[in-house]
Amino acid sequence: MPLPGAIREAAALLHALAAPRTDAELLAAHVLGVPRTRLALVPGLTAAQYTRLGELVAARAQGTPLQHLTGEAPFRHGVLAVGSGVFVPRPETELLVSWGLAAVRGVPAPVVVDLCAGSGAIAVAVAAECPDATVYAVELQPAALIWLRRNTAGTSVSIVEGDAADPSVLSTLDGTVDLVLCNPPYLPSGVPLPAEVTGYDPHGALYSGPDGLELIRRLVPRVATLLRPGGGFAVEHDDSHGLAVPELLRGDGRYGGIADHADLSGRPRFSTARRLADFRA
Repeated sequence: MPLPGAIREAAALLHALAAPRTDAELLAAHVLGVPRTRLALVPGLTAAQYTRLGELVAARAQGTPLQHLTGEAPFRHGVLAVGSGVFVPRPETELLVSWGLAAVRGVPAPVVVDLCAGSGAIAVAVAAECPDATVYAVELQPAALIWLRRNTAGTSVSIVEGDAADPSVLSTLDGTVDLVLCNPPYLPSGVPLPAEVTGYDPHGALYSGPDGLELIRRLVPRVATLLRPGGGFAVEHDDSHGLAVPELLRGDGRYGGIADHADLSGRPRFSTARRLADFRA
């Protein structure tokens, strides 16, 4: 089967999706085992490859996430292995990483902590882009830990199994951490989501209490204890939390330089702060 025709056919079957041509090309590249940028160099599909592409396209049309079909998700300059039991990283979180890397620029051998690490997207990106950093990735869920271990294999990231807000977790680092980055569960319970999300991303990685702030409330004081004076904190949040999360940071009394940042579509998406040297009791 000529490849251009197969891709047109696949895109037509995926017409109801946001980016049918892109999805069709990515699935074809996966079947062929080549980068998407090299599809033009492939003349066609074998019968077996054409059949396999048809199977994947049908699953995608039924709502299976593209990343679950290919088994991988791009994040910044790398690719992560993903699948059942772990949250698929989104492009918006790359902005949080950018802020974090800028925050430790010029800091010799920074200590960086990724809380609620999931697939390890944040930790792996920091370790790759800031090679002199000591990076810890904290995750509690056993299913996510499988993917975290897989994605951090061969990197300098140290995995810590535990509750991100537990004071005993990483307690030996209290007062010494240069940067904490976190993409926690933050959706208010009951918020409707597409089946493509609720059917595949773990519930525990999405929702956090009635207002979505249950875990963030616990993280704010824990992170303040972890950070050294001047250390940075960035936490992703729901687009309805653009005022609430900065207020939680201010209410703790140990943070300064508090700001909120928009995502790629202009919606409030993550808050940042610095640990103060002096704070009110």
